[in-house]
Amino acid sequence: MQDTVSPAQLRQRIREGLHTGNTSGLAPGYVQCNLAILPADWAGDFLRFCQLNPRPCPLVGMANAPGDVALPPLGDIDIRSDVPSYRVFRDGELTEEVSDITSLWRDDLVTFALGCSFSFEEALLADGLEVRNVSQGVNVPMYRTTIPCHPAGAFGGDMVVSMRPFRAADAIRAVQICTRFPSVHGAPVHLGDPALIGIEDLSRPDYGDAVRVDDDELPLFWACGVTPQVALERARPPFAITHSPGCMLVTDLRNSRLAVL
Repeated sequence: MQDTVSPAQLRQRIREGLHTGNTSGLAPGYVQCNLAILPADWAGDFLRFCQLNPRPCPLVGMANAPGDVALPPLGDIDIRSDVPSYRVFRDGELTEEVSDITSLWRDDLVTFALGCSFSFEEALLADGLEVRNVSQGVNVPMYRTTIPCHPAGAFGGDMVVSMRPFRAADAIRAVQICTRFPSVHGAPVHLGDPALIGIEDLSRPDYGDAVRVDDDELPLFWACGVTPQVALERARPPFAITHSPGCMLVTDLRNSRLAVL
């Protein structure tokens, strides 16, 4: 697929089952979102979890009411079909991955759209920096860590991070650029030795794909929107749905609107 496709065109292709892979680099210029869908009686605690943990869970939008499948501020969206791949959790356990959740939809479900690092990748690329997962054409590597999140009700656990390697001077520039985007994870939460945050082997990510890290490069780690999936596993709600890692909701909201100048 051409990366110049518009958000609406991309969502239509996803809705028709013509695109089921990751969305990194697609619809440049537009915000992509992580997804969490929960029953209404769990939504309050999850909202509080996002408010307490804005780095991994930056809230971009949410449904107006339980059962709503639209997210009007973010585009002409049907949340049941406009994400390439969904993960379905029952009692905190991942039970299946599907490309459409229409048959699973319930009137008590509340949708949360959370900021995604794919938005700040565009700013890094625009500054002339190489984003390794983009240049290699793979999904960004993501890792579970030992960095604790602030709990809210039953939701808690440790942060998931995404990793991109840079040479030292470029790493400094990457930090400066991403600081301007707090709504899509902001600056890195760690750089350098991965063992200090509980990552044993960069070549074996928990989600996504491994990328090359050269000897003269530092790994930079950003808070990641897969963190809510870890929180769901811990909270064990009877039913929940998320995006599959790397398979985002592409919105009509422009990345430039999220920048803090």
